[in-house]
Amino acid sequence: MPHRFFRDEQFDFEIKIALGGVYYGCGDVGEILATAENIRDGHDDSWAAEWIGLATRVRSIAETCARDGRRVSAREAFLRAASYYANSFNVTLRNAKLDDDLLSNFQAHRQCFDEFCNLADTPIDRLEIPYAGTTMPAYLMRPDASGGPHPLLLVTNGSDGPITWAYASGAAAALRRGYAVLLYDGPGQQSMLFQQKIYFRPDWEAVIGPIIDVLETRPEVDPAAIVLLGTSQAGFWVTRAAAFEHRAAAAVVDPGVVDVSTSWLEQLPSGMKTQLAEGRQKEFDRNMKIGMMFSRELRAVFAFRARPYGATDPFEVYQQAVQYRVDADTVGRITCPVLVTDPEGEEFWPGQSERLYDMLPGKKEIVHFTAAEGADLHCQPMGRSLTDQRVFDWLDATLRRP
Repeated sequence: MPHRFFRDEQFDFEIKIALGGVYYGCGDVGEILATAENIRDGHDDSWAAEWIGLATRVRSIAETCARDGRRVSAREAFLRAASYYANSFNVTLRNAKLDDDLLSNFQAHRQCFDEFCNLADTPIDRLEIPYAGTTMPAYLMRPDASGGPHPLLLVTNGSDGPITWAYASGAAAALRRGYAVLLYDGPGQQSMLFQQKIYFRPDWEAVIGPIIDVLETRPEVDPAAIVLLGTSQAGFWVTRAAAFEHRAAAAVVDPGVVDVSTSWLEQLPSGMKTQLAEGRQKEFDRNMKIGMMFSRELRAVFAFRARPYGATDPFEVYQQAVQYRVDADTVGRITCPVLVTDPEGEEFWPGQSERLYDMLPGKKEIVHFTAAEGADLHCQPMGRSLTDQRVFDWLDATLRRP
């Protein structure tokens, strides 16, 4: 997209994500652009303060509307407020001095999203999915009050996406088309990371399996029509899960991710790649320390990206990241139909959608998105309606839905 809102890459991309969420009610164009106008480019504290200020103001509107019995106005404002709180998270995660505010802002975000759910026209149930001695929080959303059974879209978020992004990037579109939806936080994601300190794992079938176990007991869900959707880094997780968990009727990866670690490794000098491959931890960590001494951006990005892996030592984090990859043998185990999205200008895993598509057996399709359509960049942030039209037209045909 030729237009830029900020020179700071993170700020610019997140404004585009925020604008994309407007289509499903996760923001208002005027509120977003007015807030962006007040943010000092590249200043994390300014970014966080402006979004929290907007979120607090819109939450107050929502609470007033709720007290006055204005159900629709309250519901819409709570969803916007939840999204605005979430817009502060990633910048907070990369800035240690803002970290003390993270948990309280996250709790406000979830409280607003819960109020949005309470005011929904169709039932939304909060679930606790048993997982590894604890539980994963989840939301089961139904398209109507008929009781079902409905086909279900099981949405897996990316490495840092809030629940509001999951709602805007698949869930809302699914509900409009008669699908039930399951949103959740998995290991290393949002509440599981911030509140329980439970970290990423590569073998995501251990996460998807317990969720499907619960879904199969729900009368609202058609167990023969459970669809996996993975956005961003979940393009890897859902691919991996589909290879070992064969109860899914179909899978969509947005985009295709074969090797998560390439987004880490491509930034390293060749000598440090050699140190990593040869296990020379002291040399690798020393060079990373030197690099971070002279680069605020490197320090910030590393702090942000390392946190959900549960390690602070650079060598250990990179060693974990290289485990997040699938090979041809693993992909060859997938038995369900798979749709792969391929946006022009993919920043994090360029070319991997095509690689995954070539590796997939059986029924498969790849869908390209372009700048000319306004649907380029990672996860097509400004092209949500077009993305959903193509994804759900494919799903309906694959599941043989009218």
